[in-house]
Amino acid sequence: MRTRPGSGPDGMTQTFATGIAMGESPRWHDGRFWMCDWTTGEILVFDDGGARETVARVDGLPFSIDWLPDGRLLATTRDGVKVGTELAPYGFPGTAWNEIVVDAEGRAWVDMPGAMPGETPKPGVVGVVHPDGSHRIVAEDVWFPNGMAVTPDGSTLIVAESHAARLTAFTITDGGDLTDRRVWADLGEGAAPDGICLDADGACWFAEVPGRRCVRVAEGGEVLQVVEADRGCFSCTLGGDDGRTLYITANAWRDGGASEGVVVTERVDVPHAGRP
Repeated sequence: MRTRPGSGPDGMTQTFATGIAMGESPRWHDGRFWMCDWTTGEILVFDDGGARETVARVDGLPFSIDWLPDGRLLATTRDGVKVGTELAPYGFPGTAWNEIVVDAEGRAWVDMPGAMPGETPKPGVVGVVHPDGSHRIVAEDVWFPNGMAVTPDGSTLIVAESHAARLTAFTITDGGDLTDRRVWADLGEGAAPDGICLDADGACWFAEVPGRRCVRVAEGGEVLQVVEADRGCFSCTLGGDDGRTLYITANAWRDGGASEGVVVTERVDVPHAGRP
């Protein structure tokens, strides 16, 4: 693993965890690192030394996690959005969802591609589940929507469109609508942004499977830093006690399948901001 340009203060990527089948949806929550192992169906939490505990099991993939303001776990599943480690029904029953991010108002933003990798591309959707459990589709014509993040002021949702090589922004209204759709960053031909996270300087980190890297970009698309890996980078999050550790879930990608998952970390200069 290596980093360029503008490497973090420690200048070296470290292995945090191995023995993962297919790592996804990394999160830093309540002082600990969390993630999903899609192949085993496990929601995992880790201590500082990398020892792990399975806190819930999900049947089928994809799935992703975040937390409500009251601390309850939310998970996307192939059967809607579920709540708590017991995975009780919460919203969109019977509907499969990919990524999730919860804003400060307790609204759960979820997305789903229109076609899986290797299928003929079709546009996907973004939905929202309100705190009262009501839910609806709020954006369409998004091309393989993947990672999502909410800006620190709660005004903007950023969505990675993997099949459009861009990060797309929407204004979040008080009523939970998405308006003012715009390109937040055009990443250039061949880019395929997957999971994302934001930092305190207003930049966005995105993970990339074919590029085997995580890239930090400013609004508009200027590349600020690149962390390269020896396998596909599926998602990333900023965490640690000071918010300056970049956690990357990386997996080998062969013939349309992922395996040999690891979590690697890189110390960076700018801490976490926004949600998740």
